[in-house]
Amino acid sequence: MQAISIERPGGPEVLQVIEQPRPRPQAGEVLVRVVAAGVNRPDVQQRRGLYPPPPDASVIPGLDVAGIVEEVGDGVDAPQMGDAVCALVNGGGYAEFCVVPAVQCMPVPKGLSFVEAASLPEVFFTAWNNLIWLARLGPGEALLVHGGTSGVGMAGIQLARHLRNATVFATASSDEKREVCRSIGAEAAVDYRGLWDEDIRALTRGEGIDVILDGQAGPNTQRQLDLLKEDGRLVFIASHQGSTAEVNIRAIVRRRLTITGSTLRPRPSSYKGRLAKDLIAEVWPLLEDRRIVTRIHQVVPFLDVQEAHRILDENRQIGKVVLAVDPMLAETVPVSGKR
Repeated sequence: MQAISIERPGGPEVLQVIEQPRPRPQAGEVLVRVVAAGVNRPDVQQRRGLYPPPPDASVIPGLDVAGIVEEVGDGVDAPQMGDAVCALVNGGGYAEFCVVPAVQCMPVPKGLSFVEAASLPEVFFTAWNNLIWLARLGPGEALLVHGGTSGVGMAGIQLARHLRNATVFATASSDEKREVCRSIGAEAAVDYRGLWDEDIRALTRGEGIDVILDGQAGPNTQRQLDLLKEDGRLVFIASHQGSTAEVNIRAIVRRRLTITGSTLRPRPSSYKGRLAKDLIAEVWPLLEDRRIVTRIHQVVPFLDVQEAHRILDENRQIGKVVLAVDPMLAETVPVSGKR
């Protein structure tokens, strides 16, 4: 099969197409013939040498795929051969075939194409894990999402609005991106290059925010803590602006604030399987009736993977960039979960 290799840490030019043997599923796994694969920020960090895969994971990048089950390992009752699925994978998504723990597979939502389905797993797993499980976002609370037009940002805004009736605020870098945030449910969106904390404080009439979802960290951390209400929660999904920060511990204790974060990739399949069940039950119906939507910024041919990474490096995307691994099927909509 063809797959994408990272030759060495560096820019998009280090991504190269290679030939290697097709993997075989072990007990509890399925082999997916990949039709489309999502391109995510962790892939970029892995390419740069900043996010090494766990020891038991494939070194091939790619964390979410959509395709057709080609082979089933021992002990797997579902999905079955021929089923159209999307899945969060532990690596290996940038390839024509990918082995996936069966519990991490989900049916392609009815009415969605393989490209749209490939845009879902990584961002919705991440948003659900951090907002619903870790941050315990409650009904009617106020949420701030940094980077509102990233894949995770757009997923988080919509989950919060439709499942928690939250008041959502977002940050984004351009008028176009801020308008997209508002169009999917944000009450307001502000420029993160300015005095965003003062803007949000004014928008909340000084009351502040219950939960903040952030991937930047670094010098902005104390500004975010100052913006939280009592019992507020700050959740990190990355630390792109710095891995350390100076914070006021006394204020954290006095105001009962929570700082937490997560990386999903090293978690066991059992954990991810429980996330998949929640998404199928709670989110898939909203995707199927289009109350929650996914936005595809660009579909890039598999062999042009370097261009896909340039888009993310230059922060051009609004929504998801997706690789069309099988261009004949990528834009098609499977019927009743089958090919």
